[in-house]
Amino acid sequence: MNDATIRPYDEALLRESFAVAKRSREGGDHPFGSVLADGEGKVLRVQGNGFTSEGNDRTAHAERLLASWAARNLSLEALQQCTLYTSAEPCAMCAGAIYWAGIGRVVFGQTERDLKAQTGAHEENPTLDLPCHIVFEAGQRPTEIVGPLLADEAARLQADFWDSKG
Repeated sequence: MNDATIRPYDEALLRESFAVAKRSREGGDHPFGSVLADGEGKVLRVQGNGFTSEGNDRTAHAERLLASWAARNLSLEALQQCTLYTSAEPCAMCAGAIYWAGIGRVVFGQTERDLKAQTGAHEENPTLDLPCHIVFEAGQRPTEIVGPLLADEAARLQADFWDSKG
């Protein structure tokens, strides 16, 4: 894990993203979930993966959908104080959406590298092994990153899912 400061409510809100991922899976979607909270830890919105519910849209990752909502509904000033909690490290697409929305902080569970090891070359989730810090560091405004956090717990969300999709 990097040297970012862990807030007292980070683990609870990250576990809320895990609960969203579980509900997403139970609803027939991919097992990913995200939570957007303000600077005090108040939940503003939750979002599950939208692959199936958005018509087999491979870009309907929970983080991207949540970042798009946030960009449409919250000011840049407010978003810079927000944290996006997510069950897995944001992929390059999602990290870009988070950056462009202006969300100032990300807390994630499982790394992209570990997710790729679990999913393999599944056509519905051809995971990129590109850490989100590379995308954020290329930007012109800072994005604080905390993760991996509760990585084993996060990895359990994916257990057996991709094998059953084969």
